[in-house]
Order: sequence, then C-alpha cells, then structure tokens
Amino acid sequence: MKPSPKIGVLAPVADGVTADPEWMVNFAGHLERCGFESIVVVEHTVLATRYDSVYPYDRSGRVGLTADCPIPDPLDLLAFLAGHTSTIGLATGVLVLPNHHPVVLAKRAATVDALCGGRLRLCVGVGWLKEEVEACGADFARRGRRADEQLAILRALWADQPQGASHHGEFFDFDNVMCYPKPAVGECLPIHIGGHSRAAARRAGRLADGFQPLGVAGADLASLLALMRDEASSAGRDPAALEVSLGHAVTKIDAERAAGLVDQGADRIVLSMPPCADIEQAKDVLSACAQRLNLIS
Repeated sequence: MKPSPKIGVLAPVADGVTADPEWMVNFAGHLERCGFESIVVVEHTVLATRYDSVYPYDRSGRVGLTADCPIPDPLDLLAFLAGHTSTIGLATGVLVLPNHHPVVLAKRAATVDALCGGRLRLCVGVGWLKEEVEACGADFARRGRRADEQLAILRALWADQPQGASHHGEFFDFDNVMCYPKPAVGECLPIHIGGHSRAAARRAGRLADGFQPLGVAGADLASLLALMRDEASSAGRDPAALEVSLGHAVTKIDAERAAGLVDQGADRIVLSMPPCADIEQAKDVLSACAQRLNLIS
C-alpha cells in the first residue's frame, strides 16, 4: 500500500493578503492545527506593468497578478511565519533563482532553516518573466547554466569544509569562504526544482532533491518524471529518493483524487486556494479540506 502523500498549501498571493501579518499568522497557524505538512509561498521580486514575456501556465499567456500586487520576499515571509509556528514545513514555490546571488541566498536560507529548526524547503526555478530577471541583473538567456552553478554553490557553502568553500565558474568566483550558521541538516537542506520544461526535469534529476512539475499532466507529466529519473540514474543518484510534488485545488481535492495523484508519482500535493481574502472563510475552506483528507479527526 502506498503511503499517504504530504499535503502542502500555497498561500493565496493573488488576494493581496500575503503581506498582511495578522492574516498570514492566522492562515499558517490554522494550517498547522489542521495537520497540513507545509505552507508554500511564491516569489516575484518585481512584476512589470508591460511585458513581452509569455506566462506559460495560462492559455492567455498573461500572469493573473496585477503589477501592484503585494508579494513579500519569500524567505523574509517564512522567517516571520517561523516565529509564529512550531511544526509546519516552510517552503518556497517557486523562488526565482536568477534573481539571487547564490552566496547571499545561501546565508539567508541557512539562517531561516537554523532558526526554524530545520523546517525549510526550497523549491526554485529559473523564471519565465524576462523583464523581472533582467531587472535583477541576470542574463535571461543564460539563466539555466547560471542556475546549475548556483545550486552547486549553495551545497558547497552549506557543507562543513574546514578550509572553506571555493568555486571558480562561469558566473561566480571565490576562494576559502565560510558561511555560518549552517542549515539544520547542512548541505542536505532540501532543494526542489519547479518548472514545466525538460531542462527542469533534467536539473531535478541531476542536482536536486525533488521536482514540482508545473502546468503539465497526463503523458507530458509521465514523460517529465521519467526523464528526471533517467537523469538521476545517469548521475549515479537514486531516482526513488527524489520527491515529486503535484498540484491540485483545495476545494476539489479528496481522498480519491489524492490517491490518483499518488498513482501518478506524487509524494506531496501542493494545494492552491480559491479566491478568499476573508480569513475566516479561508479557515473554513481549509478545515473542510483537512476533514476530506483525514488530516484531522
């Protein structure tokens, strides 16, 4: 019998509530009391009032967020929520990797993980909004190669190396540096890859601890998961050790649908909220979901 999947919930960024401290403390606390595994928060460092980029997860090609939607920094938000929770996992989904210098990101992520007792999970991607990536100073065309280098740097800085970490690459260069505090599990702090491309699946297999396919289903999903596992095997890694997170809607998920996602390969289900700016309504929706999934008695 396959184990029950972990159940995470995406904070409802489109409702403009994720920068409201009282709302988010109530939301995260209720998730924890209901038995959900993790709270997941998104990132956009900036949004553009005009953009030529195509949003890949909607037929319109446009993202369903206004440019003035408050989107707090994900690590700062998770650090804040860590102080108001005790057991629930704290996850990004998806942190836009090219927006960050990896040395600074290593320090920030390790700090959050150390202070929250090892509850952090990073799900990272290379981003789709060219205008955002370029505003943060990265070359959009080279962001994939840069991401591979960034992931190596994160692991190196989190590892316990008596002489410090050194790196000499295409994008970053340093010698004998130390970064403390370390994450609770050191270089094994979980990093997942979020995305819909074959490059994302290969990156997950070669370099990450898991994969969150976005916007794919059916044969396309099966193909990406097979590619991830093949890449892991080719890199001498155990494909079975990689976690898969699949998405669904809070209001539609039930035990039968959850079992179906497990059959497709899910170890975790990340649920999206309906439009729900009223916290009491949001809590009612979550309580009903938790009862359908037998997370609470």
